[in-house]
Amino acid sequence: MAPYAPTLPLGVGVGYKPQHFDDLQAEPGQLAWLEIHAENYMGAGGRPHAHMRHLSETFAISCHGVGLSIGGETPLDQDHLDRLKALIAWLKPAQFSEHLAWSSHGMNFYNDLLPVPYNQTTADRVVDHINQVQDHLNTRMLLENPSNYLAFSDSDMAEVDFLRHVSDRTGCGLLLDINNVFISATNQGYSAEGYIDAYPLDRVGEIHLGGHEGDVDDRGDTLLIDSHSRPVVDPVWDLYAYTLAKAGPRPTLIEWDNDVPEWGGLAAEVAAADAILANHLKAAAE
Repeated sequence: MAPYAPTLPLGVGVGYKPQHFDDLQAEPGQLAWLEIHAENYMGAGGRPHAHMRHLSETFAISCHGVGLSIGGETPLDQDHLDRLKALIAWLKPAQFSEHLAWSSHGMNFYNDLLPVPYNQTTADRVVDHINQVQDHLNTRMLLENPSNYLAFSDSDMAEVDFLRHVSDRTGCGLLLDINNVFISATNQGYSAEGYIDAYPLDRVGEIHLGGHEGDVDDRGDTLLIDSHSRPVVDPVWDLYAYTLAKAGPRPTLIEWDNDVPEWGGLAAEVAAADAILANHLKAAAE
């Protein structure tokens, strides 16, 4: 399969929050692009659309879906796909991504991204769903690795092998969430670096960095929760640098969705990521 060529600038972006609109006009700092959650812009218009049309004149936009339920057992919601297609038609984002997860079943919708077992049955279903999405949207999508808190007894494939298999069969690119890798590796007791070593890095079109919270399980073992409510921790920064050393520079997003700070707090995270990415851009150019 041909490597995935990133369609975003090789810089650092943030997840857009409306309270930062004025700051982004006045002092964007090293910010290179923005990401939005698609479901927040599927309405008929109004201020959200007006702001995004304005911002898209300055920043490339990555459109990130959280509601397609790619891993779900039921068929994809055709109305949701149609609304997503309409959004992409007027916004013209640089790329579109979704999660390897499920969030709905029948008429039930869950406020979470739920895991799937890694086996051939799931793979066939995910492949069918991704092909449907890509055909309907007429765009190549990225699929994001999840944060995991447990392993399914009926999984017979490693996560990286599952993602490679799905990418092989659909041609989709991959969105590598470094924080999710660190969370899953810590929770399940495997090497985060080993995961990166085995990952199909040539297919990565975007990297995510974010914060998490720590807890303990019933046995007293460390349990990390993907909260997107904290600064990026040092081990995740280290894993990010490790990944870039192997994969080369990639567009990188700072995710902060809960307890969102003032723009200065996010700008500091952008600057930290930009410094690491700049070192690898320089090395790649030499």
